[in-house]
Amino acid sequence: MKVVILAWGLWTRLSEETNIKPKPMVEIGWKPIIWHIMKLYSHYWYNDFVIALWYKWEYIKEWFSNYYLHNSDVTFDLKNNSTEIHNNNCEDWKVTMVDTWAETLTWWRIKKIIDKWYIKDDDFMMTYWDWVSNIDIKELVQFHKSHNKLATLTAVQPEWKFGKLWIDWNKITEFAEKKDNEDSYINWWFMVLNRKIVEYISWDNMPFESEPLENIAKDWELMSYKHKWFWQAMDTLKNKHDLENMWNSWKALWKIW
Repeated sequence: MKVVILAWGLWTRLSEETNIKPKPMVEIGWKPIIWHIMKLYSHYWYNDFVIALWYKWEYIKEWFSNYYLHNSDVTFDLKNNSTEIHNNNCEDWKVTMVDTWAETLTWWRIKKIIDKWYIKDDDFMMTYWDWVSNIDIKELVQFHKSHNKLATLTAVQPEWKFGKLWIDWNKITEFAEKKDNEDSYINWWFMVLNRKIVEYISWDNMPFESEPLENIAKDWELMSYKHKWFWQAMDTLKNKHDLENMWNSWKALWKIW
């Protein structure tokens, strides 16, 4: 089963870094965040990736094109203009990069990838470029196969950032401290999809969580896989620094490989 990673966006909330490089190439522990996501999938033996590109696509292509060389011991014979690779530490990955162009939204980019036959199997996985987690990918796939529906999305509980005040006629009666938001879930992108979802994609500027996802849900073809362990987005420079600190202090909970 292939893994589609949507790596096309221009992300202004990380402009300190993304003015120079695309967001998927922002580094955590000397490796781009997209590498961390791919390492998670490959831990479960999913090594065939399709990366949807747009913003600064050349940066991502060049990084992967040099990956083998940069992760090998090598001898350069300058006189004979030859190169000898002695050994390498590369992952067993196959990476297909697809230019999905500007000014189109998520679903149309997915449709382009399917229409170009980069996805040939019935099912494929999909995620964005800016999330890390210790999600059990094997269990996610098994759950998707068990219900025989078109789509599975991973649901997580949003962080509860603030305590609550219980107020009765302007009188504070109780403090509720920070707790898990047990009754609320948000879409968290680690998805398994059937290629038949293209039948729901009719125009090019479809936001992800409106059409066609709403229509798939109305047709009882959308299921949720609940993940209650670690997850973290990298939306801001603070998020980036938090992930860096976790990595450097050997507390990177997403590093299960």
